[in-house]
Order: sequence, then C-alpha cells, then structure tokens
Amino acid sequence: MFDYILRRLLLIIPTLLGIMVINFIIIQAAPGGPVEQMIARLQGLDTGIGGRLGTGSDSIASGQPASEYRGAQGLNPELIENIKKLYGFDKPAHERFFIMLKNYAQFDFGESFFHDKKVIDLIIDKLPVSISLGLWSTLLVYLISIPLGIKKAVKDGSHFDIWTSTVIIVGYAIPSFLFAILLIVFLAGGTYLDWFPLRGLTSDNFDEMSAQQQIVDYLWHITLPVISIVIGSFATLTMLTKNSFLDEIHKQYVITARAKGLAENKILYGHVFRNAMLIIIAQIPAALVGIFFTSSLLIEVIFSLDGLGLLGFEAAIQRDYPVVFGTLFIFTLIGLILKLIGDISYMLVDPRIDFESREG
Repeated sequence: MFDYILRRLLLIIPTLLGIMVINFIIIQAAPGGPVEQMIARLQGLDTGIGGRLGTGSDSIASGQPASEYRGAQGLNPELIENIKKLYGFDKPAHERFFIMLKNYAQFDFGESFFHDKKVIDLIIDKLPVSISLGLWSTLLVYLISIPLGIKKAVKDGSHFDIWTSTVIIVGYAIPSFLFAILLIVFLAGGTYLDWFPLRGLTSDNFDEMSAQQQIVDYLWHITLPVISIVIGSFATLTMLTKNSFLDEIHKQYVITARAKGLAENKILYGHVFRNAMLIIIAQIPAALVGIFFTSSLLIEVIFSLDGLGLLGFEAAIQRDYPVVFGTLFIFTLIGLILKLIGDISYMLVDPRIDFESREG
C-alpha cells in the first residue's frame, strides 16, 4: 500500500511536466500575447504607461518601424524592447520555460502581468469562494443523488421512478447558468420576490456581525449559487447510482442471498452497496475538480463571486501567462492528488481491490 502511494506521488512529477510542456507550447502559439496587449493599450493612451516602462512620452511614437509585433508600427523600438523585458519575452521560449519550471519547483508562480500582485496571493484570495461553492455543491449533490439513485433502483419502473426521472431530465436539460438566472428573477429581486442577495458571499457589514449572524449571512448569500450548481450536477450522478445498483441487484449473488432468506435491507446495504459504490467513488475526484474549477465559472459571473473560475477565465482572455500557468499547475496538482485519494478510497470500500498487485 505504502509503495503504491509512493509510486503514484512520484508519478505526479512527470505528469505535471508533460501537461505544462503541452500547454506552454499551445499558449505561446496563441496570438494576442501580453506584449501585443500592452502595445494596444499604448495606442492613444496617456504617458503613464511610458513611465512604467522607463521611456519618456516623446519616445512612444517615433515613426520608425518598431518590431514584428502586430500594431507596433510607429512605436519606438526601445519601448517595445522594454515591454518585452517587462514580461520576460526578451528571452527565448525554451529559456522562459526552464526558468518557470525552476520557480514552480519552489512554488514561486511569479507576479500577474495585469494585477501587479503575486499569483499565489491572487489564488489564495480567490480560493475561499471556489472552495465554498465546491464543497457545499459536492456535499449536496452526493447527499441527494446517492439515496435517490438507490431508491430509484429498488423501485425501478414504479410511479416514483417515473416522476423522479422526469424531474432529473428537466434538471439535466436546464443549464446551471440559466437556472441561476431564473432564481434571480424569482427570488433575488429580479421581478418577483427579493429574498436573497445578488452579489458576493457576505454582506458589507460582515465584520461587524456576531459569529451566529456571520454564519446566517454566509448561508444566505451562498444558497442560490449552490442550488444553481446542484441542479445541473445531480442528474448524472443519480442515474449513475441507479444503473450501478440495478446492475448489481440482478447478479447471481443477490439472487442466492434472497434464496437464503436474508432481509432485503441487509442484501442491499451489506452486499450490493459495497460493490455498486465503487463506480460512484471513482467519480468523486472528477466531480470535485469539475465543480471547483469549471462548473462554477458562469455562476461566479452571474452572482458576482470573485473566485478561481473567474480568475482563470480573465487571465486567459488577457493572456496573463503567470496566472494561467499558476492556476493550471495548482488545478492539475489538486486533480492528481484527488485521483490518488479516489484510488485509496477504492481499497477502503472494498479491501479485495489491490492496485499494487495489479501493477505488478
């Protein structure tokens, strides 16, 4: 067990390296990098940026051909070189990559090009929002989907199974962001009721509240975003649970257990549950990563929640490479660790599973 975990931890290193190489090549090839974006800002703007770059206002436009960058015609070549140096583009791509790897080995992700702040500080600032959405959403999805899926499997073909399937289909068909808009219209002062706030995870006077008031205020703010994510996520897991249990219920060992006179609940939770839950456990790492870092993007935008999803999206649009690579590195690392935790959970649920002997 220990040897398997150690090998998996060591395997994280080449996996991270491969992902970073591929994404570095793709992002470097994409047009509209930070140098081009700064050049675009310089066109027609005041001379404050020129001061930041170490050039005077008289040297911004010189009428000389500036560089190979699109939109740089008419700008002083010295200014372009200062912009490239500012963003580290005065070095070849392979040299920038190895510098990045060296810094990442020390968990130094550099500074954002456009926020004037360290990437790690930006991530730490945004992390509580994404963790709040991810943990509550994942918890509710599993608390709803697993019992509902089991009951649908037990009552397969009944009226309960039919009408709950209708609800699931509707939930699956409506995107999370659209359901979020409906909740705002009906419950957040859009057209009808004004029961819930529309912005942020806390009120402006949060620090002045008592501990009990802070808990209530936090739950009040997070209710609609979490419901929006849950509605779009529980359908798949519910049907996966139902199908997994149905597959196990019709196996020979269940028929034999019933023939021996075992109680239905004992068969279901003593034998079927352990086998059927394996595929559910396998989905936990992907569900956590998906809800934490992707599913909540539009929800963060709609409810004005400043989390990691919004940060990564804005960084990609702005070509803020330190933020893009920093968040990618952390997301990938968390995903790989969660995958390892999922495998360990496999073995805890069913001791018959032995990944170490399978690898051998």
